[in-house]
Amino acid sequence: MSITADRKGELIRTYARSEGDTGSAEVQVAILSERIANLTEHFKTHKKDNHSRRGLLKLVSQRRSLLDHLKASDEARYQTLIGSLGLRR
Repeated sequence: MSITADRKGELIRTYARSEGDTGSAEVQVAILSERIANLTEHFKTHKKDNHSRRGLLKLVSQRRSLLDHLKASDEARYQTLIGSLGLRR
């Protein structure tokens, strides 16, 4: 259900804007998207797990806030990110 350290490192290398970048909006959104995808798979077998569902809603809200910030600050980076992650918007 959680993201492995190897997968997290791979996401950081893929979406980092520069060497050593772990906190940019792109990296944060990519990590949140991975966690959201993992939780979505979890709910296919555990339909009544409402405690984790609340956590999922918090993650989705956090990702939405980061995407809104990115869209307001740099539209091109926003479009590139949602295209590469396959997010609807």
